[in-house]
Amino acid sequence: MVSPAPAPALPGISPGLQARLDAGLAAVEALLHARVDHDDPFIAEATAHLLAAGGKRFRPLLTLLAAELGDGINDDVIAAAAGVELTHLASLYHDDVMDDADTRRGVPSANAKYDNSTAILVGDLLFGTASDIIADLGREAVKIQSQTFIRLCSGQIRDDRHCPPGQDPHEYYLGVLADKTGVLIATAARYGALLSGCSRELIATLTEYGERIGIAFQLADDLIDISSEIEVLGKAPGTDIREGKRTLPIINALASTDPADAHLQGLLQVNGPTEEQVAEMLDLVRPHTAMRRAQEETDAVAAGAKAVLAEVPDGEVKAALLHLADRVVARMA
Repeated sequence: MVSPAPAPALPGISPGLQARLDAGLAAVEALLHARVDHDDPFIAEATAHLLAAGGKRFRPLLTLLAAELGDGINDDVIAAAAGVELTHLASLYHDDVMDDADTRRGVPSANAKYDNSTAILVGDLLFGTASDIIADLGREAVKIQSQTFIRLCSGQIRDDRHCPPGQDPHEYYLGVLADKTGVLIATAARYGALLSGCSRELIATLTEYGERIGIAFQLADDLIDISSEIEVLGKAPGTDIREGKRTLPIINALASTDPADAHLQGLLQVNGPTEEQVAEMLDLVRPHTAMRRAQEETDAVAAGAKAVLAEVPDGEVKAALLHLADRVVARMA
């Protein structure tokens, strides 16, 4: 079993809170490994493949932090954090099949190591395991898990398709991000607040904060995919361009009315571009105002997440949540 990394250092928190977060993440990690184990050695290996590769455990951390605004971390909060992380892991197995990925978290992706059918079925098994964990947390928690799963799948389906004619590409894409990334991060915060006895008002606030920070998280990833000169996030630069995905910088570039952008716009609409064309697109998009505008919007979404916390009582937990919003977009630097 991989030893869990301690919770990331968050400015302004006390040693006591740091210790509780570290202990909570260790408990989540132990539960994750226990629940992905299986009597069949092959199934046990395949289900633990990406779990063993590590990960930031951002979503469980958010669940634990949200619980600290209520009565604190308890067994139900630990279980919910594990359920959210298993749901996330399951989605990665499916993502890699959809993207025909070769690597994930520095190791061969499940579809590359095994095959597409195995990766899909393991993803389904992990979704089922996550739901089994959540089923012990009560009817409301089960309803939240179901609604989250519906939105997550809807977002992935829409992310795999271009914006339909007659719809605004910008609004369409933000809706995709809210569903495919924002909703699960929102659920992570929501569970922490719900299962620690927070008020309905505070639960709603933390849910909205989670969705906004999730959108900012994905927007930042989209920018890094273009701006980075080296492989990060488990993929090579320009992966979205290769796959023909219309992320925010690309949407902005395609909306330009400047005649000088005609060549770039033509390249961006090529189906299955060559590596030379991908390299040229990256060279043209990186210094483009489309990137600056996308960076500004990402910053604004993160600022909106922080603004949602205005009514949350001041203290070390609120300070940590504010810092997380900053950290999400600071990855672009």
